[in-house]
Parts: sequence; structure tokens; C-alpha cells
Amino acid sequence: MDSIIQLKAQGVLCYAVEQTEQSLLLHQFALQPEKRYALVFGNEVDGVDQGVIDACDGTIEIKQFGTKHSLNVAVCGGIVLHELLKMR
Repeated sequence: MDSIIQLKAQGVLCYAVEQTEQSLLLHQFALQPEKRYALVFGNEVDGVDQGVIDACDGTIEIKQFGTKHSLNVAVCGGIVLHELLKMR
């Protein structure tokens, strides 16, 4: 969590990739080109720690269908980074 605080002090927007009640769906997230971003990913069992989520500027969620509501962290990272690079 200290890293999040340090990044935010440097003007970096920090977003956790996690399913929360307030999370934005990935396709609804809008990058601000002049801003710098840091993304926090958790593992598919425990997710991102609640304290880290609370320290972040928000959460981004990948829309999922079916009964399983988690993705492997490498797959999740690939999806999110691909979509955000397309937005740039």
C-alpha cells in the first residue's frame, strides 16, 4: 500500500483490477492521455487486498460471463494492457 501512496504523491493515477461494487467495466474506462497510470493486479484466488483497493483511485473490472469470476493474473494483465493500449 505504501507504493500506492508514493505513486499518488507523484501524480500517478492508481487503479486496481478487481470486481467491486464501484468498479468501472474495462470498456467504459477512459484514459486521460496526459496522465500516468499504475495498475494493481491480484491473484485469481485472493484478488487485490482491500486496503490497496481503498488506497487506489478506483477499480477496473473485466466483464465476465458464467459462474467463474476470476482470471489468471497473466491473462488478466494481457487483456487490460491490450485494451488500454488500444485506447491510447
